Amino acid sequence: MSPADDAQHSVPLKIDTTVPHSARFWNYWLGGEDWYPVDKELGDALREQYPSIAGIAVASREFLGRAVRHLARDVGIRQFLDIGSGLPTAENTHQVAQRYAPDSRIVYADTDPTVLMHSQALLTSTPEGRTAYLDADVRDVDVMLERAGTELDLDRPVALMLLSMLGHIEPGPAAELVQEYTRRLPSGSYLVTCDSIDDPEVIALCEDYAAAGAAPYYPRSRDQLAATAKGLELLPPGLGPIARWRPDHPEVEPPQDQLFQWGLVARKP
Repeated sequence: MSPADDAQHSVPLKIDTTVPHSARFWNYWLGGEDWYPVDKELGDALREQYPSIAGIAVASREFLGRAVRHLARDVGIRQFLDIGSGLPTAENTHQVAQRYAPDSRIVYADTDPTVLMHSQALLTSTPEGRTAYLDADVRDVDVMLERAGTELDLDRPVALMLLSMLGHIEPGPAAELVQEYTRRLPSGSYLVTCDSIDDPEVIALCEDYAAAGAAPYYPRSRDQLAATAKGLELLPPGLGPIARWRPDHPEVEPPQDQLFQWGLVARKP
């Protein structure tokens, strides 16, 4: 049984433990402990029904690690805005960034009450750097940037992290939303994003996911993913399966079940 069950008596009333939720479901697929039985039930059912896709959560987390490492170690980025960060697991953005650049400043943002409940786990930091958590909605760009600006210097480059979360917004509005963020961020900022590609099996999985009572998730076409980076410069190898984005062992082909998350890293000129 998950430790989340032990906290059930202190859970705020607005947390619904009777239907699956994306942050808890994702946490379960990552091997975390902050889920409820309903999330495990759906996670197990979808993993059994769609074994060729079950690695997408791991692919997303490992992509985050490689992208943040590159930006902090090789590019010199010291500020990260991680929106839709989800529940803390291993190798969170601040842990990776501050490993290579201890003075990195990281702001996490989410609206999920379960994430808020566990946000203290995201607020550790090196003495030189800083981490903060915002209860803010990605759709409200004004509020998000105003509040993030109390922790980050928005006149200096920022890495905008939007990993495996934009699928809760329909493709057209999602691309426009990301473009608005990148329009407001300064030159030299970066976009890191990924989502599930519109393979027929992924579409079927998302339909079953929504039918279980979870918030709908909309897979993306290649063009819809590319639209999020309009006006930006894609870093090699460009847009594609994130398991193939600068892998630690390029001589080894990634598992097939990790190839259904596509994404990119792009720089604002």
